[in-house]
Amino acid sequence: MHRSPTAEAEVAEELAVVRPGLLPRYEAELPGARAAVLSRLWRGLAHDPLPWVTRREQGRDGLTLYLSDGRRLRGPRPDPYATGAYVTVVRLDEAEYDDPARLVTDLAVPHSASFAAELGHSVASLTLSRAGQEGGGTDEWPERDWEWEQRIVDGHPFHPTCRSRPGFSVAEQLAYGPEHRPLVELGLVPVRARECLVAGAWPRELRDGERVVLPVHPWQAAHVLKRTCEQWRAGHPLMALRTLALPGGPHVKTSLSARLTSSVRDISLPSVAASAVLSDFAEASAAHTDGLLHMTRTLGAAAAGSPDLAAVLREPPETYATAGERVLPVAALATTGLPRSPAWLAGFARLALTVGLRLLELGVALEAHGQNLLVILSPAGDPVRLVYRDLADIRVSPARLARHGITVPGLPARMVTDDERTLRRKLFGSLVAGALAGTAGSGAALAQALETAVRDLPRTPDLAALRAEPLPTKALTLMRLSQTPGDQWADLPNPLA
Repeated sequence: MHRSPTAEAEVAEELAVVRPGLLPRYEAELPGARAAVLSRLWRGLAHDPLPWVTRREQGRDGLTLYLSDGRRLRGPRPDPYATGAYVTVVRLDEAEYDDPARLVTDLAVPHSASFAAELGHSVASLTLSRAGQEGGGTDEWPERDWEWEQRIVDGHPFHPTCRSRPGFSVAEQLAYGPEHRPLVELGLVPVRARECLVAGAWPRELRDGERVVLPVHPWQAAHVLKRTCEQWRAGHPLMALRTLALPGGPHVKTSLSARLTSSVRDISLPSVAASAVLSDFAEASAAHTDGLLHMTRTLGAAAAGSPDLAAVLREPPETYATAGERVLPVAALATTGLPRSPAWLAGFARLALTVGLRLLELGVALEAHGQNLLVILSPAGDPVRLVYRDLADIRVSPARLARHGITVPGLPARMVTDDERTLRRKLFGSLVAGALAGTAGSGAALAQALETAVRDLPRTPDLAALRAEPLPTKALTLMRLSQTPGDQWADLPNPLA
């Protein structure tokens, strides 16, 4: 076996200092974390349009990739919709690899060195996340929306850098990662009002005379702004890490200029400027779903002339739940046991597709992955409505909206397109290949749920495309191995075909 111990050993050394009691658990979790990341990597190698893979050949006992330099890479038959760690070893010619970072290092393709480093961090951080769950699990369902987010330990179900947090020490991961269940103290930075872009109703408590006061994540203050801040309020970190739920208050999305999974997630000035208009537009669009979808409203947004110092205040999703109902991210559904029921899974798929396709026909394509999309469960556990948050990555079609007598408001240009392929990729890639596949956990379960769900849906051109064409998904491995900015795509076998 080949091993890349650097990131794993570095985390172990830090852990021995800051939390020595977790070290035995960390060491025990390493093999499973390697397999989990290797399984995600193998999905990308098997399906992404990688320029150095010349041919793929599937046999009875596995898949062989023929590389442009004459080598062969072999692994199990891939299920692109599987979420378990089903790949423990792959072979590059005659050498066996159970470590994804070492495999990518030895592939020695363009930009593989930096990707290998990210994979090493992903394995080490995922191991730490799993190690921190000892004694923290419970079969009881949480009452608060942020408690559900703490149950999502493994991060993105299909991204090979699902837990990569470069720039975070072990102490910082333990202090800020939602899966470690911390309380995070937000700081405050005052900015002269004339130097600050403000949209919506910025609260009075975050104003000080002629100054606007911005909430700041402590990691951002220490590593990017390099300053100390007056402490404000403590919040519970959500899946997005940089967004915190304030007890009794809003969700606060902060600037956090670190690379998490694919990209550095900032808060751009155009998104702040358009936040109030976009929030009103989204709320009006949700009215076309007959009450099946709620959009969390943006209460206020502000930026001090840079994405490095900005914040957005949003409604908490539980605003839209009634007595006895629970609101949870779709990514947390796997922790409930509900998706094991084919009837439940089909009902959830029908609800999600009804909402997603209705909005797409209207002219709004949601980025409805397991983090942005939340489900409201009845007291009996039935999926009854959906909640959508974080509007920054939706796409809007002026032509489709015009057919319904709706004019596009002043939105950032990157959000506006009439290209049908782009619109369908946005929804199908996030909702079907992302949220629904991650909930189903396998291609067979996804296919069964979709077959049942689509029977009674309106026969629109978008549904016809979903049923007949390959299923688009972001080519996450290719994107990390490419210097080309923006999304790149892969085609997956259509579970409905």
